[in-house]
Amino acid sequence: MSKRDQFIAAIQKSYQTDKPTIHLGSAILDGEILTEAKVNLPLRMMNRHGLIAGATGSGKTRTLQVLAEQLSAAGVAVFMSDIKGDLSGIAKPGTSNKAIEERSAVLGTPFEAKGFPVELYSLSGEKGAQMRATILEFGPILLSKIFELNDTQSGVLAILFKYADDKKLPMIDLNDLKKVLSYLSDGPGAAEIKSDYGSISASTAGTILRKIVALEQQGVGTIFGEKSFDISDLINKVDGQGVISLLNISDVQDKPALFSTFMLSLLAEIYQTLPEAGDLDKPKLVFFLDEAHLLFKDAPKAFLDQIEQVVRLIRSKGVGIFFCTQMAQDIPVSVLAQLGNRVQHVLRAFTPQDADALKQTVKTYPRSDFYSIDQILTTLGIGQALVTVLNEKGIPTEVAATHLLPPTSIMGPMTQSDYENQVRQSDLYLKYKDPIDPESAYEILTKRLEEQTRQEAKIKEEAAAAKGNGKQEKGMFEEALASPLAKQIGREVVRGVFGMLFGKSTSRTKKGGLFGF
Repeated sequence: MSKRDQFIAAIQKSYQTDKPTIHLGSAILDGEILTEAKVNLPLRMMNRHGLIAGATGSGKTRTLQVLAEQLSAAGVAVFMSDIKGDLSGIAKPGTSNKAIEERSAVLGTPFEAKGFPVELYSLSGEKGAQMRATILEFGPILLSKIFELNDTQSGVLAILFKYADDKKLPMIDLNDLKKVLSYLSDGPGAAEIKSDYGSISASTAGTILRKIVALEQQGVGTIFGEKSFDISDLINKVDGQGVISLLNISDVQDKPALFSTFMLSLLAEIYQTLPEAGDLDKPKLVFFLDEAHLLFKDAPKAFLDQIEQVVRLIRSKGVGIFFCTQMAQDIPVSVLAQLGNRVQHVLRAFTPQDADALKQTVKTYPRSDFYSIDQILTTLGIGQALVTVLNEKGIPTEVAATHLLPPTSIMGPMTQSDYENQVRQSDLYLKYKDPIDPESAYEILTKRLEEQTRQEAKIKEEAAAAKGNGKQEKGMFEEALASPLAKQIGREVVRGVFGMLFGKSTSRTKKGGLFGF
């Protein structure tokens, strides 16, 4: 059997199944695209997570689009972050051109233009349905990442959350957080927490407050509050197709810590909310985290631990996560080890650092009898990738350099008018458009402080009144002493006493006066 036939047989054994799959494309060997060697990803293994990596311009975004389209067609809901705002075209059928026709021809798969159900979201509320989360839902670890706090400051933030939880003070928005911070640092609560929680220094409180104010001034404080986003809205179908939820972050892309952490908060909420799903034929939701390196940049250990825990456990809820980044090394080893499906686009080796990254990436792939992994990774063309996934038994498949399918929807943003119409016609846009301001920590503590102020004022008034009464009685006594009769009696008393002391008799004594016997 020739090498070519051996390769086709190996690919067919690894990737062909009678169960539903995501069709990625056809395998390549020695520059030849082999239509008999179809490369598929078992749908039921999509909750085993994955990695999509490659240099800028290598085709990662279009790979995301192909995966999202086929998942939607299979009835699986998808969530994706749209970094540049150019994925909204998924909602509209694409148009064929010479390049697409050539690609479709060599793959043996006719191009069929098709659009998919899309829901548009935004963190600012300007480019889609407003996504919000409460301060409580974020928690101290994720907030510390957004505010870029050090360990000491993160510890103080944890104290605020512990106190608010113990005292039943709901923290909904940034006003609540600021109020609790002020109350416990330089307000009446400072003495209250000293023994049980410890003191909060003025410098630490000031730093945290400045971080909060800076976020407000950037105009993105609106992501904290009510109505909080209901993650069940991510798992919807239209005409049997899974809805593709796009979070447009083009207006906040200069705040990577904010949007990357927000997406992790959604994952945490999904994990906490969804019931155990067991071993499903297809996932309920597949979550794509684009520009994943931003999530891990300068992340503290507690933050990384939380990511690792979510990735490890969330698949039992029927949710798959795909991290999308330039290099596999952008992902911590503890997380990378849990990503069973790999789609690696071309890697460049222009610098010593690039060469080291290439060596490390090669080590993450199974051994191949047909490729030199380091060579194939540097010679892949645009729209090609090195693929290995988990088969239905959970075993890594044969490594396959793959000529990928083109998307069937528009490869770019929809027109501005179509985009605005899509937003306006959304029921979810109306659902989350207007914020709600429930009674929370800010109102509760404000009332408490006002009541304390009233009580203190009342005590002062009573003390002043009591002091006034005392002065009045003393005045009456002094007035009585100042009367002519009192003065006369006083003189007689003094004379009588001094007369007795010195053995002298006064005229009144002799006459049986006041001290006469």
